[in-house]
Amino acid sequence: MSDNEEGLDASELDEELDELEDELDDELDEPETGADEADPTTDEPPAEEAADAAADEDETQAVDDEPVLDEDVMPDDEADLLIPVEDYLAAGVHIGTQQETKSMDRFIHRVRTDGLYVLDVSQTDARIRTAASFLANYDPEQILVASSRQYGRFPAEKFADAVGARARTGRFIPGTLTNPDYAGYIEPDVVVVTDPIGDSQAVKEAITVGIPVIAMCDSNNTTSNVDLVVPTNNKGRKALSVVYWLLANETLDRRGAEPAYALEDFETGP
Repeated sequence: MSDNEEGLDASELDEELDELEDELDDELDEPETGADEADPTTDEPPAEEAADAAADEDETQAVDDEPVLDEDVMPDDEADLLIPVEDYLAAGVHIGTQQETKSMDRFIHRVRTDGLYVLDVSQTDARIRTAASFLANYDPEQILVASSRQYGRFPAEKFADAVGARARTGRFIPGTLTNPDYAGYIEPDVVVVTDPIGDSQAVKEAITVGIPVIAMCDSNNTTSNVDLVVPTNNKGRKALSVVYWLLANETLDRRGAEPAYALEDFETGP
């Protein structure tokens, strides 16, 4: 999938995923030869180590900047949001990095004077709704949420508990989605990840087996292997708590269930 194809609306995903499955037919018919899929207990390959190291380095940065409550974070000041814009700002959902990829350009509202890219909060809000509508079409147990990031693990697990999904947090064991001989092998229908960089193993395996990927993407992410982008600060504790909380409640709402979770349920504390 090219960068131009990322971030599809739910109504477009069926056609896109059919094309994705066709492209992967030949690959799925071939025996798996990768050492990581053959033996889930082996050490991480260099590429995965590099991704984990990059994620850890990002984690040490200032991810919960002091909120600037009067900041310009979206084109339409009157947009109808799931929560007040001040709540998004207080959580730092809008705070990107000092790097911007071409594929995330459409989700950037502006650049701050300190060089940080500001994500368009109205698009974050809209994509949470779209992702919830998409996830509501799946059996809860067929949804897998993965998060290797420290600050994403608790809210990801809470999201799984709330919607009845399965969670794999911490290191994603190679072969989880691709090696039937692995004791922890599972066959979900859709994968949600906190960060395409830190969760690169989960994304790679989802693409291999041909299932859609919903990803929380920051300004520095590439989205060529992501089917539905939720633009957000994916490094901040408060930001991830807010986004996972909203995604859980919206998914429950679209199933016809009563959203019964407060933001505090998704927060891990200071």
